[in-house]
Amino acid sequence: MDGKFSEWDDTIVAIATPPGIGAIGVIRLSGHQSFEITNKLFPSKDLKIQRPNTLHVGYLKDGNEVLDEVVISIFKAPSSYTGEDVIEISCHGSPYVQQKIINALINNGARLAKAGEFTQRAFLNGKLDLIQAESVADLIASNTTASQNAALKNMRGGFSLILKAMRERLIQFSALIELELDFSEEDVEFADRQKFLDLLDELAATVKNLLQSFKLGNVIKNGVSVAIVGSPNAGKSTLLNTFLNENRAIVSEIAGTTRDTIEEVININGILFRLIDTAGIREHSADLIENMGVLKSKEKIQQADIVLYLFDINTFKDDEIISLISDIKKQNSNVIPVANKIDSSDEILLQHCKETFKEAVFISGKMSWGIEILKEKLFTIVTGGSNLSENVVITNARHYSALKEVQASLLEIKRGIENKLPGDLLSQDIRRCLHFLGEITGEISNEDMLDYIFSKFCIGK
Repeated sequence: MDGKFSEWDDTIVAIATPPGIGAIGVIRLSGHQSFEITNKLFPSKDLKIQRPNTLHVGYLKDGNEVLDEVVISIFKAPSSYTGEDVIEISCHGSPYVQQKIINALINNGARLAKAGEFTQRAFLNGKLDLIQAESVADLIASNTTASQNAALKNMRGGFSLILKAMRERLIQFSALIELELDFSEEDVEFADRQKFLDLLDELAATVKNLLQSFKLGNVIKNGVSVAIVGSPNAGKSTLLNTFLNENRAIVSEIAGTTRDTIEEVININGILFRLIDTAGIREHSADLIENMGVLKSKEKIQQADIVLYLFDINTFKDDEIISLISDIKKQNSNVIPVANKIDSSDEILLQHCKETFKEAVFISGKMSWGIEILKEKLFTIVTGGSNLSENVVITNARHYSALKEVQASLLEIKRGIENKLPGDLLSQDIRRCLHFLGEITGEISNEDMLDYIFSKFCIGK
């Protein structure tokens, strides 16, 4: 191993499968003593002389005590996840058995791994850059198709390739400007300033698109809150039940049945939507509890990412609904008017409503009519029509913060060229831009930052 990483000379061990009882548990070792330590417990054969990427069945023994019958997978440096010698022991999934094996490995020279230490070694040994390493944690935490795809794309180097190309092109111009400084007395220009300006505009556009993707990235990672609001008996609870295909909320003809908010989650095309069924909003009620529910509903309107304003197509009044929607839009700009109960309306009324509310989605919560159209509307608002499987999406707040600094640096470089700043000042701005690009990929990092990032990983990864 490179002497730069001499602090990793020890061999680490951890359980790589979730805690609890299961059919199989996997114990992972990484380090230059992985084979030596495991050999002490595995008398069946000498693992050191076996071919890499092979499986070996036998008994693990601690002295005369048989610990378990296991399958051992061997991976030799540098062709392993961490870049070191790695052994994975597949044993039976008893927590007691796993702990006995861990203890025996520690007693023979291994050390219990810290959170994220395997991936940290992979990064330090050049197997992954920092973006890819962080994407490993995102992939483990993914709970939808969209979050899985975003993590996989970044883990495969999609985001890294974009930043690498940006760095290389900036470095090329930086080298030419630095060369000019060596010939400052001769007043020559090796870097074509106009070409540099064109490059800066191109890079700024790329950074802008990446920054804009962060809003979608947040949605992919954390989901979208959707408040279902409207007057009493508009069908809000029925709509929630239809979305969920179950009777989650109590439905009644009695106005004011829903007193408190009810929250449930649905998955639409790989995006999680947190649906919030609220109490019906009306201005006058003698019921104190209902009034408290109305206040909560108004709070949810302000807090939600999207508001579905539901109204009964059979009892609506044009001016009243238009005024209510306008009031809601003052608190939340993402409002979708939803005309409900079209199953019990006549054609003339339906046509009039469609002409009056061109933005509305027309549904029957009771009959499940128009629900797929409403789901598609929600999805389109959130994604803006983006292709989630093709585009690189920023989901990490650290990346977003550094990209903002890159954006500011590019602007400073451009201003410097336009104001004909000397090369030494331009070089400072370029180096600053390169610094923040390097922070994202880990080419420029510090120990505290790395410890913080990898401490958020699970043990064994």
